[in-house]
Amino acid sequence: MFRLALLAVCALSIWTASAMRADRLAELRQATVDVFYHGWRNYMDKAFPEDELRPLSCTPLSRDNDPSQFGLNDPLGNYSLTLLDSLSTLAILAGDPHPESKIGPQALDDFQHGVSEFVRLYGDGRKGPSGTGSRATGFDLDSKVQVFETVIRGLGGLLSAHLFAVGELPIAGYDATPIKETTSDDPLEVAPIQWPNGFRYDGQLLRLALDLGERILPAFYTSTGIPYPRVNLRHGIPFYTKSPLHGDGPDEDASKDHGRPEITETCSAGAGSLTLEFSVLSRLTGDDRFEQAAKRAFFEVWDRRSSLGLIGNGLDAERGVWIGPHSGIGAGMDSFFEYAVKSYILLSGNDAQNVSKPIAKGQSDRLDPNSLHPPLHPDRTSPEAFLETWHQAHSSVKKHIYNDRLAYPYYANNKFGTGEQYTTWIDSLGAFYAGLLVLAGETDEAVEANLLYTALWTRYSGIPERWSFRDLDVEGGLGWWPGRPEFIESTYYIFRATKDPWYLYVGEMVLRDIKARCYAPCGWAGLQDVRTGQKADRMESFFLGETTKYLYLLFEPEHALNKLDAPYVFSTEGHPLIIPKERHPRPRKAANSNDGKKALAYYDESYTNSCPVPVVPESLTGSATAARRELFHVSRFTGLYNTPNPRGPHETVRVYDRKKGQVIKYRPTSNHTLFPWTLPPQLLPPDGQCAVPVPPKTQIIEFPATDTIGSILGKYGTNIEKLEWGPLVKNVAGLQMVVDHTPKSDDEETSCRITRIGPTEVGPNELVFFHAEDIKGFRDEAFSATRRQDKVRIGVIDSPKSENGTKIDDDYLVEDRHTHPETVLKSLFRTLTSVFDSSPTGVPASRNFHVRVWDAYTGVGAGAFPMPEVNGFQNPLISKLLDMPDLPWKTIFVTGQACNEPLPEAAPRHHQVIVMRRGGCNFARKLGNIPSFPQTPDSLQLVLIVDESGSKEPVRPLIETEQVTPSGMKRLHGIPMVLMTVYPGELELFKEAKAVGMSRIYDLTSHGSRITNAIVL
Repeated sequence: MFRLALLAVCALSIWTASAMRADRLAELRQATVDVFYHGWRNYMDKAFPEDELRPLSCTPLSRDNDPSQFGLNDPLGNYSLTLLDSLSTLAILAGDPHPESKIGPQALDDFQHGVSEFVRLYGDGRKGPSGTGSRATGFDLDSKVQVFETVIRGLGGLLSAHLFAVGELPIAGYDATPIKETTSDDPLEVAPIQWPNGFRYDGQLLRLALDLGERILPAFYTSTGIPYPRVNLRHGIPFYTKSPLHGDGPDEDASKDHGRPEITETCSAGAGSLTLEFSVLSRLTGDDRFEQAAKRAFFEVWDRRSSLGLIGNGLDAERGVWIGPHSGIGAGMDSFFEYAVKSYILLSGNDAQNVSKPIAKGQSDRLDPNSLHPPLHPDRTSPEAFLETWHQAHSSVKKHIYNDRLAYPYYANNKFGTGEQYTTWIDSLGAFYAGLLVLAGETDEAVEANLLYTALWTRYSGIPERWSFRDLDVEGGLGWWPGRPEFIESTYYIFRATKDPWYLYVGEMVLRDIKARCYAPCGWAGLQDVRTGQKADRMESFFLGETTKYLYLLFEPEHALNKLDAPYVFSTEGHPLIIPKERHPRPRKAANSNDGKKALAYYDESYTNSCPVPVVPESLTGSATAARRELFHVSRFTGLYNTPNPRGPHETVRVYDRKKGQVIKYRPTSNHTLFPWTLPPQLLPPDGQCAVPVPPKTQIIEFPATDTIGSILGKYGTNIEKLEWGPLVKNVAGLQMVVDHTPKSDDEETSCRITRIGPTEVGPNELVFFHAEDIKGFRDEAFSATRRQDKVRIGVIDSPKSENGTKIDDDYLVEDRHTHPETVLKSLFRTLTSVFDSSPTGVPASRNFHVRVWDAYTGVGAGAFPMPEVNGFQNPLISKLLDMPDLPWKTIFVTGQACNEPLPEAAPRHHQVIVMRRGGCNFARKLGNIPSFPQTPDSLQLVLIVDESGSKEPVRPLIETEQVTPSGMKRLHGIPMVLMTVYPGELELFKEAKAVGMSRIYDLTSHGSRITNAIVL
């Protein structure tokens, strides 16, 4: 069964690691707790109730009034952010299974104290005096916050802490039994639980969560269903003047902050990563507004994916269009993938139907952005819809983002429309993907991905925000590490799935480096630059909320959460969430499990649907990760093998300091060539071997600037034209090829791909276009363009009609028939026909037309005549963009089989194309029924014989005898003829044709190998 677990961890190994002693694990566990409390206590003592802590200056950090300070103000809302973000960590520490350590009782007391203090500050969430705290009435704060950060940190922290407080998530030794049962049917009134500190918990955090959620809802008042990026917790969204919430809208001045228009751009992660928190809020409160809004936003993002199946980084919430071409798995996109998997897990694991309860009393008159949109289709509310999204999204990532061309695989940043390389760096947030792969059953790929970030951490003792694989160093000075948890999170997940001791030592390395580099008098500082060790005067809330949490759980395998067989998930902010089971579950339809699919609404055998068995190393004390034969490759890729090892032996050296004179410094005596880097020597595989990196076989094409192809102005300055769908190459100088396929038998052929055009990288699945005029007739062993004699391409523009004969009201429709690899023209035409409103061929400005493409076979035999020398055909919109000829033939004569009598004299004289139906007689007789005509540009240029059988592979037509006129005289000028196959009824399309064109088909080869990603226009 595809278990709901891909629950909290994909798989648990039967192999128990004895590589790290229990006492050493206890030391690391205690050290992690000490790290947390050094930050927590300083926050409570120095900064409380402010949002965050300045650990160097020992002062509180909160938002300011400068609207340009997004990095500071977006997550901070003046509602004690660090306190909220830390409550679930305290709850997890409270469940420490070792009574002798005293960790559990102390953390439980701090958890309960933190909850009671938050209620004292912000009230209990009820109407009336008890709902007002010493700082605010709930979240009635004049703070403009980022929707995403407020949901994952504030709302997620409240919900997770509530679930721990009522016992839905486990805390060892905590008794959540109510002192009395509640008689209210209001889901917001929880049976009270008495705590030792005198506080009575009765759902205060849940009510506050609802208050916060309702203050965020105005951001969803968009025509697209994609939420605005920001909202004011008191005033809503007056600064978004185009929102339907305002009717005619407020004054235009409301959309400005100190003269700056409000930004409507959000990111895929920000818009699509709200389903976990909002679904839990809806299920706990009985108010389905949140779940529906979050699911709609998720699928609105997904429905805008490119033709490659990739999502972009930024999109406009009002117009629903992408802003910029960037696609990847890192910043701006990361948690969209995460919530696809985790939403499936969370929503699958409960007995309730996948709809919310009736809205609780007193809530029906509140804001509901869902009223702007039709109800979600049932398929969009099901858990399987999220699983299907993940499968398709990850498949596209593997095809277009995953790159294994260099020394080691990595996930690139490419253009979402073409797959073309966009940057030469990866970012630290991408480290999360390895952990997500574990949840999805892709354990081997997870190990591979995590090794790259392990090497980076080993090299820098932190992971820089961006790292350049081109320069093998920090990218653009972005070398900070603010305490991010993504790498530690993935390490935790992989250890839970494999039990490989490698990951315990990775965690030890991380913990040691944090203690050595990030310590500050009042907490833990982020690193402003991982290369120099310069500290930043800020302790991010997620350091206590996530980083220390995952380190603790890594070192505590016996924790209840690590053994919980339930569909809980960690949110992207590290808050455990679960949907409680109904007390009286409804009966569920029995699943027919004979085929092993468990009657899932969605199931696809082509994807991973179960967790693989963990790899067991040959040595009981060894590591399967350390024994990977490609382990050295990642060190080579990151430059680690040439990096001094500061954790190894040192020697003293005397150096001269201008101010101090002779001083003694320490220098590492080794680099990181000892593998693996995180394990002690006694755990190295006794017969470990590394595979020699195999460089890709490349062949470089270099032509001098004076050759017949044309000169190059500057170095590759005019070699290519960067188009939205891929590069158009104007000459072949500077092309680089990589052998794509080496034949294993005589029946196969060698193929290659273009990977570089001068200094420009070509994406793994990007297409490279050539204009026929630039390459036809070119012959060289390194690059050859051979025109195919048996086939041509026929293009037709017509005005489509619907079934009842009326015009179709779509902007454009594109069809492509029987072409390979020319099927790419379908998406190419679709892209370009949306660009312009008119064309030089007289196509109506409404763009109500089809562009249809077929392959056609040229004739053979005594009556065959060479094809006309035309410059090729193009969609007229391509012509406008690329300055190419349009479809040249505008007059078309359509007849039947043309077997019984000659055609009218006007047919060949005044029509450039004659279309005949196949059958009734041979091809020679059809041509013989075409009257003589003078050769002019406006007279007959081509005869199309149309076969309506729908066969995908028409035969090449045989014209057995020489062409003659109806009087039997030999033609002075033969008529070119081709045979094309269409579907039944499509012959009628030629009667509506606006233009017809023909293009020759070329085979491009290099050193005898077919170039698979080259297209000739």
